[in-house]
Amino acid sequence: MSSSASAGTRSHHTTAWQWVALAVLSLSTFVVVTSEMLPVGVLTPMAEGLGVGSGTAGFSLTITGLVTAVTAPVVPRVLGGVDRRWVLAVSMVVLAAGNALTAVADGFGLLVVSRVILGLGMGAVWGLAAAVAPRLVGPRHAALAVSCAVSGVAAASVAGVPAGTVIGDAFGWRAAFVALAVSAVVLAAALLVTLPRLPRPRTGPAVGVPAGRSPLASRAVVGGLAVVVVLVTAHFAAYTYVRPALEGHGMTAGGIAVALLVYGVFGLVGNFAAGALAARRPRATVLLLAGGIAASVALLAPSAGLTGVAGVAMGLWGLAYGGLSVAGQLWMQRSAPDRVEEVTGLYVGLFTAAIALGALLGGGLVGAVGIVPLLWSASCLALAALAIGLAGPRAVPPSGSGTDGNGSRMPAELANHPGNTGSRT
Repeated sequence: MSSSASAGTRSHHTTAWQWVALAVLSLSTFVVVTSEMLPVGVLTPMAEGLGVGSGTAGFSLTITGLVTAVTAPVVPRVLGGVDRRWVLAVSMVVLAAGNALTAVADGFGLLVVSRVILGLGMGAVWGLAAAVAPRLVGPRHAALAVSCAVSGVAAASVAGVPAGTVIGDAFGWRAAFVALAVSAVVLAAALLVTLPRLPRPRTGPAVGVPAGRSPLASRAVVGGLAVVVVLVTAHFAAYTYVRPALEGHGMTAGGIAVALLVYGVFGLVGNFAAGALAARRPRATVLLLAGGIAASVALLAPSAGLTGVAGVAMGLWGLAYGGLSVAGQLWMQRSAPDRVEEVTGLYVGLFTAAIALGALLGGGLVGAVGIVPLLWSASCLALAALAIGLAGPRAVPPSGSGTDGNGSRMPAELANHPGNTGSRT
């Protein structure tokens, strides 16, 4: 059932069946992140149904994020030679179980259990998706494959949570989680049908790292992770409180909804635009995005009713942050091209931990000094991430490089991805 996809990865071309496999993987990340974020859209009825306060119900997002932060780096280390296709499929079933338990939860205790289970499934899928994606296509489409896999994360905010909210409003909040559970089971089966066999990729030392040592021994990897952690912390410190920031510009509830939609749409555009740029210059792309996040958050800081400026700021913010995940993934893969799974797991783990840290930091600052100083602080923190990146070491390109199929040079880790030779039936 996977022979056609497997055979396709041995050539420089990508078959229609391989694109189908990539689409299924992207839908999986979409359902994973929608499952994590859905409580935002159904928080009030969910809290009422569980008999807890909104703040307590909202804590379920923190639980999932923390479990994901621990799971994502661990999974690649414990998998051994297990077929990654089966790991992804089983993880989607685990995700389905977490959503199903959320749907039947009658109190906060079972909600915690359900969100822990969901975090386990999420950590495994999100931690492997960007590493697996280039193995599903021909080498010339490797960077695009990573962008597609990560696009499910951005699409969850634009379409997933709103769709779940509509289902929750029409049929009750529990129905929204049932729909996600069913979708996860269907996608688990689709992953088994469409993906080729995916054994453990060949491993070797990261750039500048002796064999047998962790990629964290690479200064390029550590420097890149530091930039991403500081930048994601800055983003979520501000974005968690974007609604009161927009209200300070005189926006109504309808205007805020439009502004968030603009942010989401530009986020999707940024995901694919940054992926194309980062295929050749990942470090420079991340630093460009850091500057964009700093500028956009600073535009929101003035408390006067500058609605038009706020709208522009939201579009720029979405464009910049929407490209960060894929550009950061490609930067890490370039820094450790023979440890793609391991470095991707570290990246996702620290990324999700930074989300929790940013929300915590933002809450402390907004309570202590207010929304405008919070925005200025977040902008300065994004500039600090830019400074760390400019001062840090660059990844040393691996020996040998290829072209993207159009005669343009591209990084060797994308032209000769270590997983592309291993997906045979």
